[in-house]
Amino acid sequence: MCPTTCGTPIEILLVEDNPGDVDLTLEALENSKIRNKVHVAGDGEEAMAFLRGIGKYAGSPRPDLILLDLNLPKKDGREVLTEIKTADDLKRIPVVILTSSQAEEDILRSYNLHCNCYITKPIDLQQFVHVVKTIEDFWLTIVRLPPKGAKYD
Repeated sequence: MCPTTCGTPIEILLVEDNPGDVDLTLEALENSKIRNKVHVAGDGEEAMAFLRGIGKYAGSPRPDLILLDLNLPKKDGREVLTEIKTADDLKRIPVVILTSSQAEEDILRSYNLHCNCYITKPIDLQQFVHVVKTIEDFWLTIVRLPPKGAKYD
C-alpha cells in the first residue's frame, strides 16, 4: 500500500456521535500527509447502513479502517462491532475502538468481539489530536491492510 503516493485515498469510517470529537478527529486527519477520505456516521444504525450500502449510502465505498465509539445511540458500538466481525464481507476491515470508556469490562468485551485495538480517548485536546495522528500513522503507514475486495477463507 502506498498511501502517500497512490492516487486512491484511504477510506475511513468514523462512527462517533459527539460533534466535538468528530471535529477534532477530522481536523487531526485533515492535517495529515496521508491522503484519506473520512465518512462520518453519527450512530450505530447509520454505520451499518453505510457498511451495507443501504438507502442514502447506496454505492458507499468499503472503508479501509473503522474508528468506532462504543457509546452510540440507536445501536451501540458493541453491537456494531459484533455485526462487522461476524459478516464475511466486513470482518477483515480493521476496527479501532476509540472511546471514553476505561472500563475493563468494555476492553475485554471489545477484544472478545475481535476489535483490532482499543484506545481510550484522552480528555486533553492536544493528546486527543496526538492519539488520532498515532492511529493514522500506525494503521495507514506501518500496517499492511488487506486489499479491497479480497475474498479469502
